[in-house]
Amino acid sequence: MDDPIRRIRLSIDGAVQGVGFRFFISRHAQDLGLCGYVRNMPDGSVEIVAEGAMSRLRQLAERAERGPSMSRVTDVDLEWGPATGEFSGFDIRRGPLGR
Repeated sequence: MDDPIRRIRLSIDGAVQGVGFRFFISRHAQDLGLCGYVRNMPDGSVEIVAEGAMSRLRQLAERAERGPSMSRVTDVDLEWGPATGEFSGFDIRRGPLGR
């Protein structure tokens, strides 16, 4: 079965900052062999951009919808796109405001 390499962008809203959400996502993305990043956004959301096999990206999206035990996810915006190959690993990045 063909499992194409794709890119996913997720915007996660809710109580998702200050609860270990980025570390939770980073650990799962690395375990799944995905490349990309996760970062806090100024509006209180968390952004995830990841590339890899579509089936593994779906697994990451499912985990993001649940989040770690201290989080409360209220909304998930998901966008699919073609992979660019620009990432060599999965990183926790500082958000646009340095957080």
